Amino acid sequence: MYSKIIGTGSYLPAKVLNNFDLEKIVDTTDEWIVSRSGIHERHIAADDEVTSDLALQASLRAIAMAGISADEIDLIIVATTTPDKTFPSTACILQDKLGITSGGAAFDMQAVCGGFVYALNTADLYIRGGQAKTVLVVGAEVLSRILDWTDRTTCVLFGDGAGAVVLQASEEPGIIAAKLHSDGRHHALLRADGSICNGEVQGDPFIKMEGQSVFKFAVTVLSKVVDEVLADTGLQGSDIDWLVPHQANIRIIEATAKKLGLSMDNVVVTVAQHGNTSSASIPLALDAAVRDGSIKAGQHLLLEAIGGGFTWGAVLLRW
Repeated sequence: MYSKIIGTGSYLPAKVLNNFDLEKIVDTTDEWIVSRSGIHERHIAADDEVTSDLALQASLRAIAMAGISADEIDLIIVATTTPDKTFPSTACILQDKLGITSGGAAFDMQAVCGGFVYALNTADLYIRGGQAKTVLVVGAEVLSRILDWTDRTTCVLFGDGAGAVVLQASEEPGIIAAKLHSDGRHHALLRADGSICNGEVQGDPFIKMEGQSVFKFAVTVLSKVVDEVLADTGLQGSDIDWLVPHQANIRIIEATAKKLGLSMDNVVVTVAQHGNTSSASIPLALDAAVRDGSIKAGQHLLLEAIGGGFTWGAVLLRW
């Protein structure tokens, strides 16, 4: 038994904040941002939008593509760092907004930018273990609420958005292999010490990051975890049709692709338009590549991400 993605969906808030807009509010330039991150613009949630609102729109699109009814979903996992409330989980709130009353499980997963691969692997294990047949996996963030707009090293990098996939039990190969890791010794290098509740900041929630240290660690461990996944399947880097990476920084993406021996023509890149949307970045990129026809049936996709903690992981699947 495999778990196979049968639908993808995404949602980006209407407001677009480009680099020239940022030049007016913080000491930075378009050239500086692009040269260091590859980002040109990002989307910012409206004042009355919360994470579950973004998740809802992405989920509805994924459910529509899957051709199922919401009631068929028997598990919801939402990967997020910016939940609507301390509790209940954003997943439970999303379940209600979708009108699902079947009593299936719903919970959030917190692994920051690594959240979507963590959630996807967890959903796969539920399906393989026979505890679920149809799973909605969502990555959704309103990171703009935890940005210090005077800190040019962080506020230029992040954006808001949501992406979702519907997984279903299948006899055809879908998710083939996955590896997850974490190393809490590095928790201080990328962190946000406070929290948000009902869309409001509590304490000191702002993102703080040691950029160079994060970059070096990311390039090293991402290439290693990809090698681990490939070793488990007997596949080579050349067998990968598409790399769908966490959209943190174009330099990290390029370095990872180079270590894999992959051309950038085989890498899905949306960081220029989306910025770093944390757990939402992979499903946002995946949905874009599915809907524009780049990803085709039978192709091998490799999804990989690293986030604060540090957490990191990779998922290999056949489309």
